Parts: sequence; structure tokens; C-alpha cells
Amino acid sequence: MEKVFQIAIDGPSGAGKSTIAKELAKALCIDYIDTGAMYRAVAYKMLQKRIDLSEKDAIKVMLKNTDINFSKGETVLDGKVISDQIRTPEISRLASTVSALTEVREKLVASQRDMGSTKSVIMDGRDIGTNVFPKAKYKFFLTASVEERARRRWQELKEKGQPMDLSQVVADIEERDRNDSMRVLNPLRKAEDAVVLDTTGFSIEEVTAFILKMIN
Repeated sequence: MEKVFQIAIDGPSGAGKSTIAKELAKALCIDYIDTGAMYRAVAYKMLQKRIDLSEKDAIKVMLKNTDINFSKGETVLDGKVISDQIRTPEISRLASTVSALTEVREKLVASQRDMGSTKSVIMDGRDIGTNVFPKAKYKFFLTASVEERARRRWQELKEKGQPMDLSQVVADIEERDRNDSMRVLNPLRKAEDAVVLDTTGFSIEEVTAFILKMIN
């Protein structure tokens, strides 16, 4: 295997990208970059600073003074761990909208490319294989039924003490799918050379083992 390589994992919300990517990173001893968390972090900061989506100049200034990093599996915004704060339904919805802003995408995509240019990484998101690392050797597109993805997210929220009605989670998933697929800038889509994996009904271990087999 090459000294420096990238693994791109794309797919819709709740397909299991982050969970699988973390397991692969451990198995391959490389860094995992949660690009979705980066957009969530920007959305969280905008909410904290009460910056509206229409305030382009304020967003640009904020981005210049924003540092997003990862440490021991935690998302760090401007030196503060915010992993739990960015996993709420409100932030999920806002992150989907924020990710469509040109200023935000340019800033974060540049950061993501920098992260993967000098060391081996695995990244998951919506446009890793099509935009961030179009020449990545290993590309996968994970998906699952809406019902399965909603059930997973509902269980995750329940375990974190953020109970929601399952029907509302389904509606949120469907709305995010629309937003991600229909945005003008780098929409969610499968790279032509990506391997498609439908994770419905499969365990984390099964999907991880399958991808590792393909890589190795």
C-alpha cells in the first residue's frame, strides 16, 4: 500500500459512513477526518454568534477566525471540544443548509485537502470522491433505506438523551437528502469509480470487513 493515500466514503445522512470510517481508520492505523463534523462546527458557531445565513460578510470574517481540528476522536472548534453539542437535530438541519454556502465549502474543502495531502487519511462526507479527492484510489458510496437510516439516527439520539418521534426523524432525513442532492455546489452524488454498498441489514463488522478486503 502507498505511503500516502486517501479513502473517500460518500453517501447520504445515516448510511453509517462515520461509524465505518472510524473502524477502518483504526484497522489501517490512519487518521479519520469527519468532514460532516466540520460543517456542523461552522453551523454551531454561526448559531452561537447569531449570524444569519444571509450575512455573507459576517460569515467570511467568522471563517477567517475559525479553527476546526480533531483530537482523539473529538471535534475541536477554536480549541474547545464540541463533539456532543454538534450532534443535535437542530445543528443537523442547519449544517445541511450551511454546507451549501460557497464561502463555507471553499474554506472547508481547502482544509480537507491540506489534511490529506501529506498523510494517509480516510474521509467521509457528500463530495469526497467527486470533489475533495477526485483522484483518491479508494472510493466507496454507502447507502441504506430511508427507514433504516432514520432508525439508526433515532437510536443514536435516544442513547444521547435526545428522544424524538421516529416519524420526525424520517422527515428530517428526507429533507436533508433533498438539500444535499439538489444544492448547486458539489451536490451529493456517487463518483463514477466508487464502489456502492447498501448497508441495510448489515452489521458494522460486516461492512468494515468487506471494505478492508477490497482495499487489501
